[in-house]
Amino acid sequence: MPNILRSTRATLEMIKWEHSIFALPFALMGAVLAAGGWPPLRVLGWIVVCMVTARSAAMAFNRLVDAKFDAQNPRTAGRAIPAGQLSNKFVGMFTVVACAAFLLSAAMLNPLTTELSPAALSVVLVYSYMKRVTRWSHLGLGLALGISPAAAWIAVRGTIELRVLLLTAIVALWVGGFDVLYACQDIDHDRSAGLFSVPATFGLESAFLIARVMHIGMVVLLFVMLHVFGLGRIALVGVVVVTLLLIYEHAIVSPRDLRRMNAAFFTLNGVISVLLFGFVAADVILRR
Repeated sequence: MPNILRSTRATLEMIKWEHSIFALPFALMGAVLAAGGWPPLRVLGWIVVCMVTARSAAMAFNRLVDAKFDAQNPRTAGRAIPAGQLSNKFVGMFTVVACAAFLLSAAMLNPLTTELSPAALSVVLVYSYMKRVTRWSHLGLGLALGISPAAAWIAVRGTIELRVLLLTAIVALWVGGFDVLYACQDIDHDRSAGLFSVPATFGLESAFLIARVMHIGMVVLLFVMLHVFGLGRIALVGVVVVTLLLIYEHAIVSPRDLRRMNAAFFTLNGVISVLLFGFVAADVILRR
């Protein structure tokens, strides 16, 4: 029993299950917009299962293929595989099971989710290799999370519309921007290991500027979203609040002071996703 409990804790830590708060609210937002209110409980439940299983597969796969680099990086050397808490075989099997669970869950929704689920799974898994080939891997992570509202839309309606890709772009810029900031902590390791990132390529000052540009782009698209989806004043308040939080996020970290990076990365971004979903959902539901 103690070994099972230790393995369970290590597995939950490995997949960072609590960070589902970054992507899940955007998926729920896509579902609410698609349904014009709350979607059927059955559909909502399978969307949540799809989100959890896809993200678990992606995180486990990332830890598996990056184990060598994690062991070399002082910031990540304590992760489950390099620390010896979990074996490569266990993590590999966990990834396979999570992938299978995602494909099965997607098949419970509608024919289009069934057909597109392998493509969606490929997107979230391929990200793990992007730092080996491109400095813009941050946008790859953004896309991996950004497909969640589009996927939820498809889950509800069984079709895809061009306008929902606006939500994908919003999430991609948001995630890409904060991932650029987070990668500033690993600039020395990435350079020594031959990995690509915006900070490793352009330096800290330019990385912060690029992150700001991405988040400005996100805010612009949020205001476009209000018009495209016919949202009202409640959603507008949410967009304004998110804008202020992004400004604060950039105010508490700088190229010369990364000490509050975890607060900016984890706490504020979790608040941003939950608040934006809450305001948009309230706007849609109260205006029915």
